[in-house]
Amino acid sequence: MQPECIPAQLCFEGLGRRRVEGRFDGGRLTTDGGVLLLREVDRRFRVTERLAGCFRDHRSVARIEHRLETLVAQRVLGLAAGYEDLNDHDRLRWDSVLALASGCADVTGERRRRGRDRGQALAGSSTLNRLELGVPAEAARHRYKKIAADPAAMDALLVELFLEAHPAPPGEIVLDLDATDDRLHGNQEGRFFHGYYRHYCYLPLYITCGDFVLCARLRPANIDAPEGSVAELERIVAQIRAAWPATRILVRGDAGFCRDELMAWCEKAGLDYVFGLSRNARLERWLAKALRKSRRRCVATGKASRRFRERRYRTRETWSRPRRVVGKAEWLPGMRGDNPRFVVTNLPRDQVGAQDLYETVYCARGDMENRIKEAQLWLFADRTSTATMRANQLRLTSATFAGVLITLLRQVGLPGTALAGARADTIRARLLKVAASVTVSRRRIRIAFTSVYPMQTVFAHVLAALRAPPARAGPG
Repeated sequence: MQPECIPAQLCFEGLGRRRVEGRFDGGRLTTDGGVLLLREVDRRFRVTERLAGCFRDHRSVARIEHRLETLVAQRVLGLAAGYEDLNDHDRLRWDSVLALASGCADVTGERRRRGRDRGQALAGSSTLNRLELGVPAEAARHRYKKIAADPAAMDALLVELFLEAHPAPPGEIVLDLDATDDRLHGNQEGRFFHGYYRHYCYLPLYITCGDFVLCARLRPANIDAPEGSVAELERIVAQIRAAWPATRILVRGDAGFCRDELMAWCEKAGLDYVFGLSRNARLERWLAKALRKSRRRCVATGKASRRFRERRYRTRETWSRPRRVVGKAEWLPGMRGDNPRFVVTNLPRDQVGAQDLYETVYCARGDMENRIKEAQLWLFADRTSTATMRANQLRLTSATFAGVLITLLRQVGLPGTALAGARADTIRARLLKVAASVTVSRRRIRIAFTSVYPMQTVFAHVLAALRAPPARAGPG
Protein backbone atom coordinates (compact mmCIF):
# COMPACT_ATOMS: atom_id res chain seq x y z
CA MET A 1 0.00 0.00 0.00
CA GLN A 2 1.33 3.43 -0.95
CA PRO A 3 1.87 5.68 2.10
CA GLU A 4 -0.24 8.84 2.38
CA CYS A 5 2.55 11.33 1.78
CA ILE A 6 1.53 14.43 -0.18
CA PRO A 7 4.38 16.75 -1.19
CA ALA A 8 3.95 20.46 -0.56
CA GLN A 9 4.47 21.16 -4.25
CA LEU A 10 3.74 19.05 -7.32
CA CYS A 11 6.07 19.48 -10.30
CA PHE A 12 4.85 18.65 -13.81
CA GLU A 13 6.53 18.69 -17.20
CA GLY A 14 7.36 22.29 -18.06
CA LEU A 15 5.88 24.36 -20.88
CA GLY A 16 8.73 25.93 -22.83
CA ARG A 17 10.85 27.83 -20.30
CA ARG A 18 8.09 27.98 -17.72
CA ARG A 19 7.78 25.56 -14.86
CA VAL A 20 4.42 23.89 -14.22
CA GLU A 21 3.67 23.53 -10.51
CA GLY A 22 0.69 22.55 -8.44
CA ARG A 23 -0.51 22.37 -4.85
CA PHE A 24 -3.55 21.00 -3.06
CA ASP A 25 -4.43 24.44 -1.78
CA GLY A 26 -7.44 25.44 -3.87
CA GLY A 27 -9.72 25.58 -0.85
CA ARG A 28 -12.93 23.67 -0.20
CA LEU A 29 -13.75 22.68 -3.74
CA THR A 30 -15.55 19.47 -4.64
CA THR A 31 -15.05 17.20 -7.60
CA ASP A 32 -18.54 15.73 -7.15
CA GLY A 33 -20.96 18.61 -7.65
CA GLY A 34 -23.30 16.34 -9.61
CA VAL A 35 -24.03 14.36 -6.44
CA LEU A 36 -26.72 17.01 -5.89
CA LEU A 37 -28.66 15.32 -8.70
CA LEU A 38 -28.61 12.11 -6.68
CA ARG A 39 -29.80 14.18 -3.72
CA GLU A 40 -32.87 15.15 -5.76
CA VAL A 41 -33.52 11.49 -6.56
CA ASP A 42 -32.99 10.55 -2.94
CA ARG A 43 -35.37 13.19 -1.63
CA ARG A 44 -38.00 12.26 -4.21
CA PHE A 45 -38.03 8.55 -3.33
CA ARG A 46 -36.64 8.83 0.24
CA VAL A 47 -34.19 6.01 -0.47
CA THR A 48 -31.52 6.61 2.17
CA GLU A 49 -34.03 7.89 4.74
CA ARG A 50 -35.98 4.65 4.48
CA LEU A 51 -32.77 2.62 4.38
CA ALA A 52 -31.75 4.28 7.65
CA GLY A 53 -35.08 3.08 9.04
CA CYS A 54 -33.79 -0.47 8.52
CA PHE A 55 -31.16 0.10 11.24
CA ARG A 56 -31.58 0.10 15.02
CA ASP A 57 -29.59 2.92 16.62
CA HIS A 58 -28.72 2.42 20.30
CA ARG A 59 -26.50 5.51 20.60
CA SER A 60 -27.24 8.17 23.20
CA VAL A 61 -28.97 11.07 21.44
CA ALA A 62 -27.22 13.60 23.66
CA ARG A 63 -23.77 12.39 22.64
CA ILE A 64 -24.02 11.95 18.86
CA GLU A 65 -23.14 14.51 16.20
CA HIS A 66 -23.85 12.45 13.07
CA ARG A 67 -27.45 11.37 12.63
CA LEU A 68 -28.05 7.82 11.41
CA GLU A 69 -29.78 9.16 8.28
CA THR A 70 -26.68 11.22 7.45
CA LEU A 71 -24.32 8.29 7.96
CA VAL A 72 -26.35 6.02 5.69
CA ALA A 73 -26.68 8.68 3.00
CA GLN A 74 -22.96 9.48 3.17
CA ARG A 75 -22.04 5.83 2.67
CA VAL A 76 -24.49 5.17 -0.19
CA LEU A 77 -23.81 8.44 -2.02
CA GLY A 78 -20.07 7.87 -1.63
CA LEU A 79 -20.37 4.52 -3.42
CA ALA A 80 -22.45 6.08 -6.19
CA ALA A 81 -19.81 8.79 -6.60
CA GLY A 82 -17.02 6.22 -6.92
CA TYR A 83 -15.56 5.98 -3.40
CA GLU A 84 -15.63 2.32 -2.45
CA ASP A 85 -13.14 2.52 0.42
CA LEU A 86 -14.23 3.80 3.83
CA ASN A 87 -10.79 5.39 4.20
CA ASP A 88 -11.76 7.78 1.40
CA HIS A 89 -14.19 9.42 3.82
CA ASP A 90 -11.36 10.62 6.05
CA ARG A 91 -10.79 13.20 3.30
CA LEU A 92 -14.39 13.39 2.03
CA ARG A 93 -15.62 14.46 5.46
CA TRP A 94 -14.47 17.97 4.47
CA ASP A 95 -16.65 17.97 1.32
CA SER A 96 -19.51 20.45 1.81
CA VAL A 97 -21.41 19.26 -1.28
CA LEU A 98 -21.41 15.65 -0.09
CA ALA A 99 -22.48 16.93 3.34
CA LEU A 100 -25.35 18.85 1.74
CA ALA A 101 -26.39 15.81 -0.31
CA SER A 102 -26.24 13.62 2.81
CA GLY A 103 -28.62 15.86 4.73
CA CYS A 104 -26.06 17.37 7.10
CA ALA A 105 -27.38 20.72 8.41
CA ASP A 106 -23.89 22.06 9.21
CA VAL A 107 -22.39 21.71 5.73
CA THR A 108 -19.12 23.44 6.69
CA GLY A 109 -18.69 21.62 9.99
CA GLU A 110 -18.14 24.90 11.84
CA ARG A 111 -20.47 23.93 14.68
CA ARG A 112 -18.70 20.72 15.65
CA ARG A 113 -18.22 20.38 19.41
CA ARG A 114 -14.51 19.63 19.46
CA GLY A 115 -12.06 22.09 18.00
CA ARG A 116 -10.12 19.37 16.18
CA ASP A 117 -13.28 18.32 14.32
CA ARG A 118 -14.32 21.77 13.13
CA GLY A 119 -14.46 22.07 9.38
CA GLN A 120 -15.24 18.36 9.03
CA ALA A 121 -18.96 18.19 8.36
CA LEU A 122 -19.20 14.45 7.83
CA ALA A 123 -18.12 11.28 9.60
CA GLY A 124 -14.77 9.62 9.12
CA SER A 125 -14.05 6.00 8.33
CA SER A 126 -14.08 4.79 11.96
CA THR A 127 -17.62 6.10 12.52
CA LEU A 128 -18.96 4.78 9.21
CA ASN A 129 -17.38 1.42 9.95
CA ARG A 130 -19.78 0.99 12.86
CA LEU A 131 -22.66 0.73 10.40
CA GLU A 132 -21.18 -2.52 9.11
CA LEU A 133 -19.87 -4.09 12.30
CA GLY A 134 -22.82 -3.78 14.66
CA VAL A 135 -24.35 -7.10 15.77
CA PRO A 136 -28.10 -6.96 16.62
CA ALA A 137 -27.79 -9.11 19.73
CA GLU A 138 -24.87 -7.06 21.08
CA ALA A 139 -25.47 -3.51 19.80
CA ALA A 140 -27.48 -2.25 22.80
CA ARG A 141 -24.67 -2.98 25.28
CA HIS A 142 -21.58 -2.59 23.07
CA ARG A 143 -19.41 0.43 23.79
CA TYR A 144 -18.86 1.50 20.17
CA LYS A 145 -20.82 -0.68 17.72
CA LYS A 146 -24.28 0.48 18.70
CA ILE A 147 -25.93 0.51 15.25
CA ALA A 148 -27.34 -2.77 13.91
CA ALA A 149 -28.97 -3.52 10.58
CA ASP A 150 -32.22 -5.38 9.88
CA PRO A 151 -31.48 -7.34 6.65
CA ALA A 152 -35.11 -8.46 6.17
CA ALA A 153 -36.31 -4.85 6.18
CA MET A 154 -33.65 -3.94 3.61
CA ASP A 155 -34.75 -6.81 1.36
CA ALA A 156 -38.34 -5.60 1.51
CA LEU A 157 -37.30 -2.00 0.80
CA LEU A 158 -35.57 -3.00 -2.45
CA VAL A 159 -38.85 -4.45 -3.75
CA GLU A 160 -40.87 -1.48 -2.44
CA LEU A 161 -38.69 0.97 -4.37
CA PHE A 162 -39.06 -1.13 -7.52
CA LEU A 163 -42.86 -1.10 -7.18
CA GLU A 164 -43.00 2.65 -6.49
CA ALA A 165 -40.88 3.40 -9.55
CA HIS A 166 -43.76 2.29 -11.80
CA PRO A 167 -46.67 4.75 -12.17
CA ALA A 168 -49.00 1.85 -13.07
CA PRO A 169 -48.80 -1.95 -12.73
CA PRO A 170 -47.25 -3.52 -15.85
CA GLY A 171 -49.02 -6.34 -17.63
CA GLU A 172 -46.01 -8.66 -17.35
CA ILE A 173 -42.62 -8.62 -15.66
CA VAL A 174 -39.61 -10.91 -15.92
CA LEU A 175 -37.57 -11.93 -12.87
CA ASP A 176 -34.05 -12.94 -13.89
CA LEU A 177 -31.90 -15.15 -11.67
CA ASP A 178 -28.14 -15.53 -11.83
CA ALA A 179 -25.16 -16.33 -9.63
CA THR A 180 -21.69 -14.87 -10.00
CA ASP A 181 -18.33 -15.03 -8.28
CA ASP A 182 -17.07 -12.48 -5.77
CA ARG A 183 -13.34 -13.13 -5.57
CA LEU A 184 -11.76 -13.08 -2.10
CA HIS A 185 -8.16 -12.40 -1.15
CA GLY A 186 -8.30 -12.89 2.62
CA ASN A 187 -9.66 -15.36 5.15
CA GLN A 188 -13.22 -14.07 5.28
CA GLU A 189 -15.98 -16.11 6.89
CA GLY A 190 -17.64 -18.40 4.31
CA ARG A 191 -14.60 -18.43 2.01
CA PHE A 192 -14.36 -21.52 -0.23
CA PHE A 193 -12.53 -22.50 -3.39
CA HIS A 194 -14.80 -22.75 -6.44
CA GLY A 195 -13.74 -25.27 -9.08
CA TYR A 196 -15.43 -23.48 -12.00
CA TYR A 197 -14.03 -20.02 -11.24
CA ARG A 198 -10.74 -21.51 -9.98
CA HIS A 199 -10.30 -19.17 -7.01
CA TYR A 200 -11.60 -18.51 -3.50
CA CYS A 201 -14.82 -16.54 -3.62
CA TYR A 202 -18.36 -15.94 -2.48
CA LEU A 203 -21.22 -16.95 -4.78
CA PRO A 204 -23.83 -14.15 -4.52
CA LEU A 205 -27.33 -14.68 -5.91
CA TYR A 206 -28.90 -11.85 -7.91
CA ILE A 207 -32.56 -11.46 -8.84
CA THR A 208 -33.35 -8.54 -11.14
CA CYS A 209 -36.30 -7.10 -13.02
CA GLY A 210 -35.20 -4.86 -15.86
CA ASP A 211 -32.76 -2.31 -14.44
CA PHE A 212 -33.75 -2.98 -10.83
CA VAL A 213 -31.93 -5.37 -8.51
CA LEU A 214 -34.52 -6.99 -6.24
CA CYS A 215 -32.17 -9.33 -4.40
CA ALA A 216 -28.41 -9.44 -3.84
CA ARG A 217 -27.73 -12.28 -1.44
CA LEU A 218 -24.18 -13.10 -0.38
CA ARG A 219 -23.54 -16.85 -0.10
CA PRO A 220 -20.55 -19.14 0.39
CA ALA A 221 -19.16 -20.76 -2.74
CA ASN A 222 -19.59 -24.40 -1.63
CA ILE A 223 -23.25 -24.56 -2.72
CA ASP A 224 -25.27 -25.20 -5.85
CA ALA A 225 -25.98 -22.01 -7.82
CA PRO A 226 -29.80 -22.01 -7.32
CA GLU A 227 -29.67 -22.78 -3.60
CA GLY A 228 -31.99 -20.44 -1.73
CA SER A 229 -33.58 -19.05 -4.89
CA VAL A 230 -37.03 -20.51 -4.10
CA ALA A 231 -37.10 -18.80 -0.71
CA GLU A 232 -36.00 -15.49 -2.22
CA LEU A 233 -38.59 -15.75 -5.00
CA GLU A 234 -41.34 -16.61 -2.51
CA ARG A 235 -40.90 -13.36 -0.58
CA ILE A 236 -40.36 -11.21 -3.70
CA VAL A 237 -43.34 -12.63 -5.60
CA ALA A 238 -45.59 -12.32 -2.52
CA GLN A 239 -44.65 -8.65 -2.19
CA ILE A 240 -45.17 -7.96 -5.90
CA ARG A 241 -48.52 -9.77 -6.04
CA ALA A 242 -49.80 -7.88 -3.01
CA ALA A 243 -49.31 -4.64 -5.00
CA TRP A 244 -49.91 -5.93 -8.55
CA PRO A 245 -52.28 -8.92 -8.34
CA ALA A 246 -53.04 -8.97 -12.08
CA THR A 247 -49.42 -8.79 -13.32
CA ARG A 248 -48.06 -11.93 -14.97
CA ILE A 249 -44.63 -13.01 -13.77
CA LEU A 250 -42.04 -14.91 -15.81
CA VAL A 251 -39.00 -16.41 -14.08
CA ARG A 252 -35.89 -16.81 -16.22
CA GLY A 253 -32.43 -18.25 -15.68
CA ASP A 254 -29.60 -20.15 -17.32
CA ALA A 255 -29.01 -23.90 -17.13
CA GLY A 256 -27.55 -23.57 -13.63
CA PHE A 257 -31.06 -22.84 -12.35
CA CYS A 258 -32.79 -25.66 -14.20
CA ARG A 259 -33.77 -27.65 -11.11
CA ASP A 260 -37.01 -29.54 -10.54
CA GLU A 261 -37.57 -27.84 -7.17
CA LEU A 262 -37.54 -24.40 -8.77
CA MET A 263 -39.66 -25.37 -11.79
CA ALA A 264 -42.19 -27.22 -9.61
CA TRP A 265 -42.49 -24.21 -7.32
CA CYS A 266 -43.15 -21.92 -10.30
CA GLU A 267 -45.83 -24.29 -11.58
CA LYS A 268 -47.50 -24.46 -8.18
CA ALA A 269 -47.32 -20.68 -7.69
CA GLY A 270 -48.79 -19.97 -11.14
CA LEU A 271 -45.63 -18.42 -12.56
CA ASP A 272 -44.30 -18.86 -16.07
CA TYR A 273 -40.66 -19.85 -16.48
CA VAL A 274 -37.96 -20.48 -19.04
CA PHE A 275 -34.60 -21.96 -18.09
CA GLY A 276 -31.58 -23.10 -20.02
CA LEU A 277 -31.15 -26.89 -20.11
CA SER A 278 -27.76 -28.57 -20.20
CA ARG A 279 -27.13 -30.81 -23.18
CA ASN A 280 -26.92 -34.56 -22.74
CA ALA A 281 -26.70 -37.64 -24.98
CA ARG A 282 -30.50 -38.11 -25.23
CA LEU A 283 -31.11 -34.51 -26.25
CA GLU A 284 -28.24 -34.56 -28.73
CA ARG A 285 -29.57 -37.71 -30.40
CA TRP A 286 -32.99 -36.07 -30.68
CA LEU A 287 -31.50 -32.97 -32.34
CA ALA A 288 -28.98 -34.83 -34.52
CA LYS A 289 -31.07 -34.79 -37.73
CA ALA A 290 -31.76 -31.06 -37.47
CA LEU A 291 -28.06 -30.44 -36.83
CA ARG A 292 -27.10 -32.33 -39.99
CA LYS A 293 -29.49 -30.16 -42.02
CA SER A 294 -28.06 -27.02 -40.46
CA ARG A 295 -24.56 -28.20 -41.27
CA ARG A 296 -25.37 -28.76 -44.94
CA ARG A 297 -26.92 -25.31 -45.25
CA CYS A 298 -23.97 -23.70 -43.43
CA VAL A 299 -21.46 -25.38 -45.76
CA ALA A 300 -23.47 -24.30 -48.81
CA THR A 301 -23.96 -20.67 -47.77
CA GLY A 302 -20.94 -20.01 -45.57
CA LYS A 303 -23.27 -18.51 -42.95
CA ALA A 304 -24.54 -19.72 -39.60
CA SER A 305 -27.60 -21.94 -39.93
CA ARG A 306 -30.09 -22.76 -37.20
CA ARG A 307 -33.28 -24.75 -36.82
CA PHE A 308 -35.61 -25.12 -33.87
CA ARG A 309 -37.34 -28.25 -32.64
CA GLU A 310 -39.49 -28.98 -29.61
CA ARG A 311 -40.81 -31.98 -27.72
CA ARG A 312 -42.11 -33.17 -24.38
CA TYR A 313 -39.19 -34.35 -22.30
CA ARG A 314 -38.53 -35.75 -18.84
CA THR A 315 -35.28 -36.78 -17.21
CA ARG A 316 -35.05 -40.34 -16.01
CA GLU A 317 -34.62 -39.50 -12.32
CA THR A 318 -34.57 -35.80 -11.42
CA TRP A 319 -37.75 -34.30 -12.92
CA SER A 320 -41.15 -34.90 -11.38
CA ARG A 321 -43.05 -34.50 -14.70
CA PRO A 322 -42.58 -34.11 -18.47
CA ARG A 323 -42.02 -30.55 -19.67
CA ARG A 324 -41.79 -28.64 -22.94
CA VAL A 325 -38.21 -28.50 -24.24
CA VAL A 326 -37.04 -26.44 -27.23
CA GLY A 327 -33.79 -27.27 -29.00
CA LYS A 328 -31.73 -24.98 -31.22
CA ALA A 329 -29.83 -26.91 -33.89
CA GLU A 330 -27.17 -24.40 -34.93
CA TRP A 331 -24.10 -24.89 -37.09
CA LEU A 332 -21.49 -22.15 -37.28
CA PRO A 333 -19.06 -21.57 -40.18
CA GLY A 334 -15.37 -22.41 -40.01
CA MET A 335 -13.91 -24.42 -37.18
CA ARG A 336 -16.67 -23.57 -34.70
CA GLY A 337 -19.01 -26.30 -35.88
CA ASP A 338 -22.11 -27.44 -34.02
CA ASN A 339 -23.70 -25.29 -31.32
CA PRO A 340 -26.82 -27.04 -29.95
CA ARG A 341 -28.73 -25.31 -27.16
CA PHE A 342 -31.79 -26.29 -25.13
CA VAL A 343 -34.35 -24.53 -22.95
CA VAL A 344 -37.26 -25.78 -20.86
CA THR A 345 -40.47 -23.88 -20.22
CA ASN A 346 -44.08 -24.12 -19.12
CA LEU A 347 -45.19 -21.50 -21.66
CA PRO A 348 -47.66 -23.16 -24.07
CA ARG A 349 -46.84 -23.58 -27.74
CA ASP A 350 -49.83 -21.53 -28.89
CA GLN A 351 -48.57 -18.59 -26.84
CA VAL A 352 -44.97 -18.53 -28.05
CA GLY A 353 -43.33 -20.60 -30.78
CA ALA A 354 -40.04 -22.42 -30.46
CA GLN A 355 -37.88 -19.85 -32.24
CA ASP A 356 -39.42 -16.85 -30.45
CA LEU A 357 -39.15 -18.64 -27.14
CA TYR A 358 -35.41 -19.06 -27.55
CA GLU A 359 -34.37 -15.93 -29.45
CA THR A 360 -36.79 -13.38 -27.99
CA VAL A 361 -37.74 -14.64 -24.54
CA TYR A 362 -34.74 -16.63 -23.33
CA CYS A 363 -31.83 -14.77 -24.94
CA ALA A 364 -33.04 -11.46 -23.48
CA ARG A 365 -31.76 -12.69 -20.12
CA GLY A 366 -28.31 -11.60 -21.28
CA ASP A 367 -29.19 -8.06 -20.23
CA MET A 368 -29.08 -9.19 -16.61
CA GLU A 369 -25.33 -9.63 -17.01
CA ASN A 370 -25.14 -5.85 -17.40
CA ARG A 371 -26.77 -5.39 -13.99
CA ILE A 372 -24.21 -7.69 -12.34
CA LYS A 373 -21.34 -6.03 -14.21
CA GLU A 374 -22.58 -2.61 -13.13
CA ALA A 375 -22.88 -3.74 -9.52
CA GLN A 376 -19.45 -5.29 -9.29
CA LEU A 377 -17.31 -3.12 -11.55
CA TRP A 378 -18.71 0.37 -10.93
CA LEU A 379 -20.71 0.22 -7.70
CA PHE A 380 -18.19 -1.94 -5.83
CA ALA A 381 -20.49 -4.77 -4.76
CA ASP A 382 -17.45 -7.06 -4.68
CA ARG A 383 -15.54 -5.06 -2.01
CA THR A 384 -16.28 -7.74 0.58
CA SER A 385 -13.06 -7.62 2.56
CA THR A 386 -14.35 -7.56 6.15
CA ALA A 387 -14.09 -10.62 8.35
CA THR A 388 -17.74 -11.67 8.68
CA MET A 389 -20.38 -12.53 6.11
CA ARG A 390 -22.88 -10.32 7.95
CA ALA A 391 -20.69 -7.23 7.46
CA ASN A 392 -19.88 -8.19 3.87
CA GLN A 393 -23.59 -8.66 3.14
CA LEU A 394 -24.17 -5.13 4.38
CA ARG A 395 -21.46 -3.85 2.02
CA LEU A 396 -23.16 -5.65 -0.84
CA THR A 397 -26.51 -4.18 0.22
CA SER A 398 -25.10 -0.64 0.40
CA ALA A 399 -23.73 -1.01 -3.13
CA THR A 400 -27.13 -2.30 -4.26
CA PHE A 401 -28.88 0.80 -2.90
CA ALA A 402 -26.29 3.00 -4.59
CA GLY A 403 -27.33 1.21 -7.78
CA VAL A 404 -30.99 1.95 -6.99
CA LEU A 405 -30.18 5.69 -6.90
CA ILE A 406 -28.41 5.42 -10.27
CA THR A 407 -31.32 3.43 -11.73
CA LEU A 408 -33.90 5.95 -10.51
CA LEU A 409 -31.78 8.79 -11.88
CA ARG A 410 -31.63 6.98 -15.21
CA GLN A 411 -35.38 6.34 -15.19
CA VAL A 412 -36.64 9.75 -14.07
CA GLY A 413 -33.96 12.23 -15.07
CA LEU A 414 -32.21 10.90 -18.16
CA PRO A 415 -34.96 10.04 -20.71
CA GLY A 416 -34.59 12.25 -23.75
CA THR A 417 -30.90 12.92 -23.12
CA ALA A 418 -27.74 11.43 -24.61
CA LEU A 419 -27.25 9.54 -21.35
CA ALA A 420 -30.66 7.82 -21.39
CA GLY A 421 -29.16 4.32 -21.58
CA ALA A 422 -25.76 5.09 -20.07
CA ARG A 423 -23.94 2.80 -17.65
CA ALA A 424 -23.25 3.81 -14.06
CA ASP A 425 -19.61 4.67 -14.80
CA THR A 426 -20.60 6.91 -17.72
CA ILE A 427 -23.26 8.67 -15.65
CA ARG A 428 -20.69 9.20 -12.91
CA ALA A 429 -18.05 10.58 -15.26
CA ARG A 430 -20.38 12.88 -17.23
CA LEU A 431 -22.90 14.04 -14.61
CA LEU A 432 -21.54 13.51 -11.09
CA LYS A 433 -17.89 14.49 -11.50
CA VAL A 434 -18.36 18.25 -11.75
CA ALA A 435 -16.01 20.69 -10.01
CA ALA A 436 -17.76 23.20 -7.77
CA SER A 437 -17.25 25.45 -4.77
CA VAL A 438 -19.68 26.20 -1.95
CA THR A 439 -20.47 29.52 -0.32
CA VAL A 440 -22.62 29.46 2.82
CA SER A 441 -24.45 32.45 4.23
CA ARG A 442 -27.29 32.81 6.70
CA ARG A 443 -29.91 32.79 3.95
CA ARG A 444 -28.37 30.81 1.10
CA ILE A 445 -26.07 27.97 0.10
CA ARG A 446 -24.59 28.81 -3.30
CA ILE A 447 -22.96 26.18 -5.49
CA ALA A 448 -20.57 27.62 -8.09
CA PHE A 449 -20.04 24.97 -10.78
CA THR A 450 -17.10 25.18 -13.13
CA SER A 451 -17.97 27.34 -16.13
CA VAL A 452 -16.11 25.06 -18.57
CA TYR A 453 -18.31 22.03 -17.82
CA PRO A 454 -19.42 20.75 -21.27
CA MET A 455 -22.68 19.09 -20.11
CA GLN A 456 -24.35 22.20 -18.67
CA THR A 457 -27.51 21.91 -20.81
CA VAL A 458 -27.98 18.22 -20.02
CA PHE A 459 -27.34 18.85 -16.33
CA ALA A 460 -30.04 21.55 -16.21
CA HIS A 461 -32.46 19.30 -18.14
CA VAL A 462 -31.91 16.43 -15.70
CA LEU A 463 -32.43 18.68 -12.68
CA ALA A 464 -35.68 20.03 -14.15
CA ALA A 465 -36.94 16.49 -14.80
CA LEU A 466 -36.10 15.41 -11.25
CA ARG A 467 -37.89 18.40 -9.74
CA ALA A 468 -41.01 18.01 -11.86
CA PRO A 469 -44.10 16.58 -10.10
CA PRO A 470 -44.16 12.77 -10.33
CA ALA A 471 -46.61 11.16 -12.74
CA ARG A 472 -49.81 9.89 -11.18
CA ALA A 473 -50.66 6.21 -11.35
CA GLY A 474 -53.36 5.30 -13.85
CA PRO A 475 -56.57 3.45 -12.94
CA GLY A 476 -56.32 -0.24 -12.10
